[in-house]
Amino acid sequence: MSTAAATRRKPAPSAAQVAQRSLDDVLRTEFAFELPRGYVDDAGTLHKRGVMRLATARDEILPLRDPRVRENESYLTVLLLSRVVTELGTLSEVNPGVIERLFASDLAFLQDLYRRINQDGHTRAVVTCPHCEHEFEVDVAGDGLGES
Repeated sequence: MSTAAATRRKPAPSAAQVAQRSLDDVLRTEFAFELPRGYVDDAGTLHKRGVMRLATARDEILPLRDPRVRENESYLTVLLLSRVVTELGTLSEVNPGVIERLFASDLAFLQDLYRRINQDGHTRAVVTCPHCEHEFEVDVAGDGLGES
């Protein structure tokens, strides 16, 4: 092999680079979150932390058959979120009644999270500091460092 060919060859990836590629190739299907306000159950317990999973085609199709959705298209959001939010605090189940009783800000948060993970594939957003105008990335689900 010529000296020129040897110098053009890329070096082998490090073990850390290979491990990172393996992590990047894994499909993430569940996303932890923290609600801005939280759900208050009948006993007065506040539930803020939860888990949302990726939606399936079935999750989006089945609620369309529900008579409550036929009466009011907005109810689709309630049924859809009740299917994909798999955990919320210590609740034994997340059903449409729980989603109906969320504060409006928490419902909006979950709708945005749903859109991010099912359309964008992640929960990160690029934001700009209002003081120095530096752009950086944050995890809007609130499960990383610096969580709110």
